[in-house]
Amino acid sequence: MAFAAVRSYFSDFKVLKDTRKEYWALQGINVLDCTAYFALYNVVIVSLTADFGFTDVQAGYTYTLFSSATTLFLFFSGLLTDWLGIKKSLYISIIGLMVLRVLVVVAAQLPEGSMKSYTVVGALFAMAPFMAMLQTLFQSANKRFTTTKSRGAGFNLWYLFMNVGAAIGGFVVDIFYLQLGLPRYHIFSLGVVTGALCILVTYFLIKRTEQLQSGDEVDDPKACEQKKNEQKKKNPWQIAREVLGHSSFWRFVTLITLLIGVQAVFLYLGLLHPLFWLRVIGPDANIGALQALNPIIVIIGLLLLIPILGRFNIYSMLILGAFINSIAMFIIAIPPAAGSDVGQFTYVTTILFLVLLTVGEVIWSPRLQEYTAAIAPAGQEGTYFGLSMVPYFLAKSMIGLLSGHMLNRWCPEGIGDRLRAGTVAYSDSPYMMWMVLGVFALGGTLAAYLLKGWFTRGLPK
Repeated sequence: MAFAAVRSYFSDFKVLKDTRKEYWALQGINVLDCTAYFALYNVVIVSLTADFGFTDVQAGYTYTLFSSATTLFLFFSGLLTDWLGIKKSLYISIIGLMVLRVLVVVAAQLPEGSMKSYTVVGALFAMAPFMAMLQTLFQSANKRFTTTKSRGAGFNLWYLFMNVGAAIGGFVVDIFYLQLGLPRYHIFSLGVVTGALCILVTYFLIKRTEQLQSGDEVDDPKACEQKKNEQKKKNPWQIAREVLGHSSFWRFVTLITLLIGVQAVFLYLGLLHPLFWLRVIGPDANIGALQALNPIIVIIGLLLLIPILGRFNIYSMLILGAFINSIAMFIIAIPPAAGSDVGQFTYVTTILFLVLLTVGEVIWSPRLQEYTAAIAPAGQEGTYFGLSMVPYFLAKSMIGLLSGHMLNRWCPEGIGDRLRAGTVAYSDSPYMMWMVLGVFALGGTLAAYLLKGWFTRGLPK
């Protein structure tokens, strides 16, 4: 039965055979952009400390400014991309990112001082609206370049390509630093090259941007009626007011808030893990390869597990996946035995953590999107998603601000040598940091499980 489900999953991709070249061009841009983005995400904290002289706390604050601003601009970028259109939005967002990446590389050549610091902070902050525009543009273009029949397969394939880019970005980090001996700020140079390739793909391959329709969709009376209804939609403020009056919305926001600790685990991969690996394993730690493991397993999981997991209850799978993600944190909270090789032990626990984390991600992350669609009234899914970003935005900002302080407290410079000497109490070690964050994630998950009856009120069985 499992084999039949997987075979059925692959057969769904046959609907993409009539897709125009613009869809495939978009996936090329997706891979290139994700390669640059995830390579940067993997080492931005390390680069800020090693190349620009920031302290752990300053690097955490800078990353918070960058990532939180990107999340904030996501609230508004959809309106802008709809107004500009797909092709103009692509040019503006990609060229804007290229210019700012060049500025960061130039800043790295400046002498130590405030000008160097201010330049890189300003450039990272200025990248936020362009990154937000690109993310909303991908969602819009994926819908525009697929038909109703091919949309599910189209978005699945888009997520696959995104993870392909993430995996490549991880390996590129190790190639640049360990094999070529380049400073880590040259990850921004990679972004300039991938941006130039994206511009070429856009210019030569993206010609038509109108909605793709299959033959039986053109005169579909339901589609025509839907268009008429869309024209009569309320303005955004009226919709927001209406949504805020729904009890289902507040149940949804409560669930999102409880699961913040689970979502935050993926923030730690960029904020905490790179410096944890470098300081515990050593300066030659293969942080890129470790980062690449997550998207590689996601790709395998998408191909093999999603068709099977889709047959189970939405909320049960959501909680199961979140529980697995939470438990994964306790693996890296295990300290090495006295006299053992701390570096090798950390590699083993990290790999086990990443495998379990990714299994949980494949199970719960799609279910969260499905839960959102199921609980939101028809036509208000986007509003639910947008407003649900508020607690995530606040948590993301708080965790970013605290990240440098957590590293100073539990994973400072020189911690690796002290761990090898056996002079660090568990309460002062990096393992305590992971224990605290694991309890934070697990506590919210258990609360979501205990309140299952309330959260699933009105949902289909």
